[in-house]
Amino acid sequence: MTPSNSHDFVPGMAQIAREAGALLMEYFRQRVTVEYKGEADLVTVADRKSELLIRERLRERWPGFDILGEEGGLQDTGSDYRWYVDPLDGTTNFAHGFPVFCVSMGLDYKGERIAGVVYDPTRDELFAAERGGGVFLNQQPIRVSKVGKLSECLVATGFPSHKRHKNPNIFFYHQITLHTHGVRRAGSAALDLCYVACGRLDGFWEFNLNPWDTAAGVLLVAEAGGKVSDFKGGPFQLDSRETLASNGLVHEQLLNEIEQVFNGNDLEPLPDVRSFRK
Repeated sequence: MTPSNSHDFVPGMAQIAREAGALLMEYFRQRVTVEYKGEADLVTVADRKSELLIRERLRERWPGFDILGEEGGLQDTGSDYRWYVDPLDGTTNFAHGFPVFCVSMGLDYKGERIAGVVYDPTRDELFAAERGGGVFLNQQPIRVSKVGKLSECLVATGFPSHKRHKNPNIFFYHQITLHTHGVRRAGSAALDLCYVACGRLDGFWEFNLNPWDTAAGVLLVAEAGGKVSDFKGGPFQLDSRETLASNGLVHEQLLNEIEQVFNGNDLEPLPDVRSFRK
């Protein structure tokens, strides 16, 4: 089986993502009830309804493809094609009425990313990319930023909702904050990757992301001229649990910062709150 032209996928993906986004906005205006998957992981009826809609539409258009979704798990048919679906990336934001969330859909063929769509329904922004065909925001081509100095960069990161006290990212956040214009934590990894792709951010890193968080976004960054790797600069893998994306120009500088923190070199100590209060 050979891969279809990704031009065949993106228009349909975009239509499905917009439909799911419209559904999310209906629930967003209602301030839906929150449920808990664990001690801190939220899920709403909107997550589930959005994924059901997306799965149904994907099966109608492309029957026989595998589908891996955040809420519904893996539907494995043995296909060379696999969808990675996050029906609502930014559930905590959504549940609190904070308008930063999206629908993310990525498609792989034999482990290679070939198409991706991310839709932000609050801003009506649709990011779409196909392998070798560039990346677009609302059908207009986009590129990564041209900032070459880390000290002039605006970057982003994220923190897990589950077991956040065991995650070391606060140390990376602290150090990289000191060496950039600032670090943002908006709560949607898929949108953070889109913002790297369109130049709103110059870089992004996060630990322990899932394939449905990154499958679309990493293709967007690559097609926009950026770079994505693990924290040692090696090839990015969907199951690597390490995601570093940048405009490419500051990638080595970000890798160096990450290495210094891992090695404990020249770390600026966290401020003493008691002294600060005095």
